[in-house]
Amino acid sequence: MLRWPSVLAWRLRRQHLTERVPRERAMTVVEDVCCLHAQVASSAELTLWARVDGLPRGWVQEAVERRELVKTWAMRGTLHLLPAEEAATWIGAQGARPARWEKPAWRRGFGVTEDEVDGILAAVPEALAGEPLTRAELADAVARRLGSEHLAGKLGEGFGALLKPSAFLGALCFATPAGRNVRFTRPDLWIDGWEPADPEAAADAVTRRYLAAYGPATRETYARWLGTPSAAYAGRLLSRLGDEVEETELEGDRVSVLAADLDPLREAEREENVRLLPAFDAHVVAAPRDAAAVLDPALRERVYRPQGWLSPVLLVDGRMKGVWRHEAKRGTIDVEIEPFGRLRKGARAAAEAEAERLAAFLGGDLGLSWTTP
Repeated sequence: MLRWPSVLAWRLRRQHLTERVPRERAMTVVEDVCCLHAQVASSAELTLWARVDGLPRGWVQEAVERRELVKTWAMRGTLHLLPAEEAATWIGAQGARPARWEKPAWRRGFGVTEDEVDGILAAVPEALAGEPLTRAELADAVARRLGSEHLAGKLGEGFGALLKPSAFLGALCFATPAGRNVRFTRPDLWIDGWEPADPEAAADAVTRRYLAAYGPATRETYARWLGTPSAAYAGRLLSRLGDEVEETELEGDRVSVLAADLDPLREAEREENVRLLPAFDAHVVAAPRDAAAVLDPALRERVYRPQGWLSPVLLVDGRMKGVWRHEAKRGTIDVEIEPFGRLRKGARAAAEAEAERLAAFLGGDLGLSWTTP
């Protein structure tokens, strides 16, 4: 049986939250945390800042421009930055999931027919055969091919719901933007050495990577992280790894863990550790939301907010012990930290040191305040 203190300590080490790694290993961190959640660009870079020592400001954008990171819709249907060398695996795994766009309810929700969805899937790669296109250009090109003007408006919507299936099937990814306009291209035209991955093999690889960073996990936790409504499907993926995965108990819950990690998990020792994690940090995204050892259930809505927003978190020894916010004002980085309650000895000073690091990273003087819970 596993205990939460050792699990939390093990997860912190696996996610590079115990000790920051050198800047030369920044891409390794992206790989180890299973890509960067990129719904908010600044948060993606702060996810790395929390784990990398000496990270240059602008590293993420420069990696995108060098095509070392590739932006596309992936897990949970949200924007991610994928390491280019592994992009085929992460994209391939999306194609293995049950296709929600094949469900009548999904099509009704977005006001399209089955024929229109099939037409979009066929037209997108044709439209992207040349130079990258802006969202409006792509929408117009697909609508012209299908002879359907009303699709141009639907395809041009900001959330990209009708473009996501093409991304999941490896036919679309983001190119570098043109000013403020996003542009789209195809992975085979954007990523050097692109070769599509077998979807089932890719899904197995992603399951291993997930467990290596965020295990042990229930099938429900894995399903939420993947973005599939089917816990049964997530359970099949876990079972499909056979002897590579063992089932065990984590303080009353049946969980799956990589067999090779079971002894290290049992032996992991608690270390005092404090981090200011940004909004949508990978650790917070993957955390089991119903585990009181991670977050007091009464405070869940302070972190996991409406419309899918995830708050910046004060992480103390692997537990979510508060939230924080920051704002740049005329050369000052104002940081406000709001703990949920009393902090252990030394945690406040460690959080203030993190705030100092943040201000230095963002290039301003620190203006720090604490909000009394």
